[in-house]
Amino acid sequence: MDINYELYKVFYHVAVTLSFSEASKQLFISQSAVSQSIKVLEKKLNQPLFIRSTKKVQLTPEGEILLKHIEPAMNLIKKGENQLLEAHTLNGGQLRIGASDTICRYYLVPYLNRFHKEFPNIHIKVINQTSIECAKFLENGQADFIVANYPNSALAGSMNTRVINEFHDVFVASRSAFPLKGSKLALEELLRYPIMMLDRKSTTSEFLHQVFQKSQLDLVPEIELSSNDLLIDLARIGLGIAFVPDFCIPKNDEDLFILDLKEQLPSRQMMVAYNESLPVSQAARQFMDML
Repeated sequence: MDINYELYKVFYHVAVTLSFSEASKQLFISQSAVSQSIKVLEKKLNQPLFIRSTKKVQLTPEGEILLKHIEPAMNLIKKGENQLLEAHTLNGGQLRIGASDTICRYYLVPYLNRFHKEFPNIHIKVINQTSIECAKFLENGQADFIVANYPNSALAGSMNTRVINEFHDVFVASRSAFPLKGSKLALEELLRYPIMMLDRKSTTSEFLHQVFQKSQLDLVPEIELSSNDLLIDLARIGLGIAFVPDFCIPKNDEDLFILDLKEQLPSRQMMVAYNESLPVSQAARQFMDML
């Protein structure tokens, strides 16, 4: 099917913004030209791509399917343009890194600082999502590489990965609210207490549920959040026992203590991953080498 690339370009901008007027601004063409391009594309594909109303624009199921294929292609084109502008130097261009909030705060900041000082002309964009969501961004070409926790169910086999750090997850609690210091607890005994952990969209949640399932135990957390820092804050005021990576816990914290378990939990890894089927910029390779 011979369809002009410009039609797909217009479709992409309308699909992302869900606005014909906003798409026209981004493309520097008239709103009527945008509307006409969409009509031509719909006619060529013989499928309705948008549901139009006076208040809003929505994608049809067919439009959503097309966007899933067009978006990675558009990101790949943008990436190619950036690499050409960069001209194989470290004097410009953009570096797109995907990482969770916890990894950004507790691991990446010193590296970001060092890289920015050495290569100030490179624009750094950090995509802040869970490790699972970051893997999806990598697959779609929206990130040059990601720094994520492993195991990670979303990492595809085509990804090139390298372990850069190893850590343990621990249960932490308030000394005053949970007088368990010096006691050794089994996983089954932990279920008597309110457990606080990251939500189901995280690799940490996947990991802990698998640990309990291997012991044939059903874990039902009291609180599920999207922030390890908030979990630690809630543990400090005694709302429950928080499950967090050990590198997040403040040193010499007088309010918190790490629970001693009878079962030893497996360690986890932090890894850098990139899509080996896509070109990797010199800036991305330089940063990964730093890690």
